[in-house]
Amino acid sequence: MNIAVLTSSRADYGIYRPLLKGLSNINSVRLTIIAFGTHLSPFYGHTVDQIIEDGFEVNHRIESILASDSANAVATAISLTSLKFAEFWQHYQFDQVLCLGDRYEMFAAVTAGVPYGVKFAHIHGGERTLGAIDNVFRHSITLASSLHFTATEEYALRVAELTESKDNIHVVGALSLDNLNELKLLSINAFKERFKINLELPTVLCTFHPETVGADSNEAYATTMADTLLELSRRYQIVITLPNADTNGTQIRQAFLELPELSNHKVICVENFGTLGYFSCMKHCSFLLGNTSSGIIEAASFGKRVINIGDRQKGRACGSNVIHTPIIKKEILEAATWIENQGSFKGKNPYDQGGAVDKIIEILKKM
Repeated sequence: MNIAVLTSSRADYGIYRPLLKGLSNINSVRLTIIAFGTHLSPFYGHTVDQIIEDGFEVNHRIESILASDSANAVATAISLTSLKFAEFWQHYQFDQVLCLGDRYEMFAAVTAGVPYGVKFAHIHGGERTLGAIDNVFRHSITLASSLHFTATEEYALRVAELTESKDNIHVVGALSLDNLNELKLLSINAFKERFKINLELPTVLCTFHPETVGADSNEAYATTMADTLLELSRRYQIVITLPNADTNGTQIRQAFLELPELSNHKVICVENFGTLGYFSCMKHCSFLLGNTSSGIIEAASFGKRVINIGDRQKGRACGSNVIHTPIIKKEILEAATWIENQGSFKGKNPYDQGGAVDKIIEILKKM
């Protein structure tokens, strides 16, 4: 069985990781990893190195990301990625090609494969994020795919609506949660030794991406977030994982990178923790703040409460650990105060269906 995996960023690789491990342990599977997008950019931490450090072979590297993050640069990156993959699919064939999520780079790679009849298997289809243009890309990837692995029954129904078919749609839960079964998370001391960050201090883990619907507002959002985090840094250590490549994302980055000095280094900016580091930080932090999918999908499994800000994740199913606020300083600070008076979250994670890796592998074998 010849299976390829498309990975374009640190975000999808962290989700793929347990599945890659599972597939690599099967003698009958020939696994091909195709890295592109921000994985190959030094500006975003050259995260292809993380794949190699985890013991996987990167078989193909396809460079197509641009340094700028304007709307024109994103559109050009889509065109360039599609052009390079048009050449790639002409020369390489696979039994199944796994693609994940909703990034514009992933959309471009998949779209280029449609005329060649590439058999795509889409992970995390059917979801909705109303504050990001990713909906267009996610649903397009779904339509280009012949096999679907969704996180919930609700998302499976939406995939069926989009494809006008109930065939080859499988509810497997959130793949990333399988990381928790095999990763030995770092202790506070081990985390401090590796990253020079002391999680004995009350810590807020923050990831805030630009909103790509109404992207002109991101400059104002960057200012609001910077002011809010400075205020919170009087009571907490703030650990920020910097945003990935999106339209106007540099505005957010620049605002955040000024915060360590302004806060007397109570704000810490990190380019890339890797899966182990990020989940370890999540385990030991006080709560999460931002607009990243990890707050919606994984945080509940750690018993963590989340302040989800703005509209980027609006439309996703979420547990009762998530508090939604607009990008308004006063309301974010009020939500933080409310969380301080609560205990750890004891409820269920709606994305945890148990054993996503085993389910996906068994279905791939049958296909």
